[in-house]
Amino acid sequence: MKQFVVISGKGGTGKTSVTAGLAAVGKDMVLADCDVDAADLHLVLAPEIRERHDFISGVVASIEPEACISCGLCATHCRYGAIPQGDAPQVAPEHCEGCGVCAHVCPTGAARLSDRRCGEWYVSDTRFGPMVHAALGIGEENSGKLVSTVRTRARELAEARDASVVLIDGSPGVGCPVIASLAGADAALAVTEPTVSALHDLERVHALARHFDVRMAVLLNKADIHPGMAERIIGYCTTHDLPLVGRFGFSPLFVQAQLEGRTLPEQDSGEWRQRFNGVWNQLLALV
Repeated sequence: MKQFVVISGKGGTGKTSVTAGLAAVGKDMVLADCDVDAADLHLVLAPEIRERHDFISGVVASIEPEACISCGLCATHCRYGAIPQGDAPQVAPEHCEGCGVCAHVCPTGAARLSDRRCGEWYVSDTRFGPMVHAALGIGEENSGKLVSTVRTRARELAEARDASVVLIDGSPGVGCPVIASLAGADAALAVTEPTVSALHDLERVHALARHFDVRMAVLLNKADIHPGMAERIIGYCTTHDLPLVGRFGFSPLFVQAQLEGRTLPEQDSGEWRQRFNGVWNQLLALV
């Protein structure tokens, strides 16, 4: 069983559209949407949820009104400003870091700590196979931990079904969610575009892939919007021995397919299906 992760370095390059297209042409796979901060693969694949789980990470404080004597010690000692001074103090959970100082100083035990529910993760069925995905709560942290949860469940599901591939839609950038998506993968596909910022971020994500010893290939999307920058990116790939597995021109079919909840190979069963088949076969050849 192999794990392929699609990353992008920067947002807006077409990473999720490419992931969905590969899901349409690949066989015998389990899908994982690890872009938990702004998940959108479900918009194209229309998953039918069959398992729903809370994502618990860390703790959050609360104050029991009946036990509170309004002494103000919790507000005085909270260095994060999560408990304003007042006769009936309450915790603002968006500011609480779960440090527990309020529970430590409270003389009556009114301040208490409980598990923090940061979001949900799901196991679903799609027309291309099972998918594990998640939704992080607004303003919540620990997205890297949630990504690890999604990847672990996807791998377990693939092993149970004897699937040959786990296809992962990673996050943009190089932060914790990307690290959690990339570490331990068998190969990565970086989707980029011909812009200065995309080349800069491609260099950063390439360095990250090298750090984790993950073989990386590149797909250049919207290549014809800036031919000069496209050649610079191709030159970077050549210099650093990065396989260029696809060079897509700008096409309004990307947007049209998304609006209709379809992948590009479904929208165009001729040319675009052939292109995605070519990319998929080259990814398989990498490992």
